[in-house]
Amino acid sequence: MRRAGALALLALAGCAAPPPGGGGIVSLNPCADAMLVELVAPERIAAISHYSRDSGASSIPPEVARRFRTTSGTAEEVIALRPDLVVASSFTPPATRSAFARAGIDTLYLDMPSTIAASRQQVLELAQAVGAPAAGAAMAARIDALPPPPAGPPVPTLLWIGGNMVSGGGTLLDDMMARAGLGNAAADYGMRFTGELPIERIVARPPRVMLVPDGPGQDADSRAARLRARALEASRALEASGAHVMQAAFPRRLINCGGPVIPQAMKRLAEVRRSVEAGS
Repeated sequence: MRRAGALALLALAGCAAPPPGGGGIVSLNPCADAMLVELVAPERIAAISHYSRDSGASSIPPEVARRFRTTSGTAEEVIALRPDLVVASSFTPPATRSAFARAGIDTLYLDMPSTIAASRQQVLELAQAVGAPAAGAAMAARIDALPPPPAGPPVPTLLWIGGNMVSGGGTLLDDMMARAGLGNAAADYGMRFTGELPIERIVARPPRVMLVPDGPGQDADSRAARLRARALEASRALEASGAHVMQAAFPRRLINCGGPVIPQAMKRLAEVRRSVEAGS
């Protein structure tokens, strides 16, 4: 309900313009975007990442992303906005970091958390940086409310991101799958982290469950649609082989980030686990 209320307020606010004369928060990190739109009032956000306008990279609804200015991420463009705070990725190039430092811009660099606990901590870190500790605590509480792992052995599951990419171990998605009672089948193919996996290897040794991105929707030319095409090809190959693999949709927007996305992703993963048990 809190998330729905936050999104409703954004819809009523209309397109959020950068504060006159500069100021506000500029985010260059799509996962920070997903947190910021729920942590602070829209008028405090001077710009979000251009990735949040890309359905293959965004974790926020497109109608919300369209209400904010975006940047291409160049130091010159960001500095011209004269923000109070820049939220960037730990992968930000050294030259860009130096430019922000020379301009005297406060910058928070966020890494890519690989566990639910680390993502929760990142929520609190960002909330503290933007002066919204109460909102951060509420977001963290929703993560704390996740149910414990179900009883029984984990169900071998392959999470297909798109293209030839599958989610491997040592990632946030891997931690969420384990929490939902779904064992990451990427290890069965010798994979430790997220990487490319040929369809032929999946057909030769199919998992019990394969999570695939949701359908292309109206934007058939989007990056997300192109990413889904390969996963759907794998689905057809498994069907043709006669392998008994449960295939379940896992929305692309739940793959990219943690924070407020975790409860939504865990809800879907729990639904998949229950479907497996019902079909056993």
